[in-house]
Amino acid sequence: MSPGPARGRTSAADGGAPRRGLARRWQLVRAGSDAVPPSTRRFMARARQRRMRAALPWAVAAGVLALAGLVAWTVLSTGLFGVREVRVEGAELVTAVQVRDAVGVADGVPLARVDLAAAARRIGALAPVEKATVSRDWPGALVVRVTERTPVAAVPQGAAFVLVDRAGVAFQTVPRQPAELPLVRVGQPAADDPGTRAALDVLAALTPQLRAALVDVTVEGLARISLRLSGDRTVVWGDATRGRDKARVATALLDEDTDRIDVSAPDVVTFR
Repeated sequence: MSPGPARGRTSAADGGAPRRGLARRWQLVRAGSDAVPPSTRRFMARARQRRMRAALPWAVAAGVLALAGLVAWTVLSTGLFGVREVRVEGAELVTAVQVRDAVGVADGVPLARVDLAAAARRIGALAPVEKATVSRDWPGALVVRVTERTPVAAVPQGAAFVLVDRAGVAFQTVPRQPAELPLVRVGQPAADDPGTRAALDVLAALTPQLRAALVDVTVEGLARISLRLSGDRTVVWGDATRGRDKARVATALLDEDTDRIDVSAPDVVTFR
């Protein structure tokens, strides 16, 4: 009796194919952690840490940029930080309403978008204002600090008096001459008027004694300036040059019994 064919073998009759029912069966099995060597696990962990450390700065930068964009949009494009108040400091000759109108910023405009320099220039265009500064006071206020002009002389104009500052700017009209201000008689006071500037140069050169006795300064022409002093005395000043010398000589002659002192040429003084 010949032995039967061995299990798993093939025969020529079936073309070499394994017998039905004897094919291998495969099954996927999840390997446990013990299947990966410790050295490999440590290498993989270090690799993950390196990737995380490399990605962290980019993630932080992206977060910062996103936050900055959100803040910029909130501040520049919404009314959350809009103008809700305009505070005025130092204004006496101008009213707070005049200053707020000159600022020209509507309520609700984002505070960060206000052109502070332009607002200050508009306020400075008000005649009594010598200088103005505008600053932000978060979250919703503009603060305006005004420096007003200081009068140094009064110029009669009809029944009123125009006050001028040291630069010759006519900035206020009052019904009466302020007692503390000298009187200057010029045609039309203005910062660009040569007569006004000459009169102010003369005032700046006067000694305390001359200023105390001064009634007015009259400018009939650039070379025809005169002072009227108390006691109906006149000082012929001439032009505005050599003011200190002229003031010194005129002061020295105040006690003389004379009603007219000519210091137009301070080196050759005449009086009578």
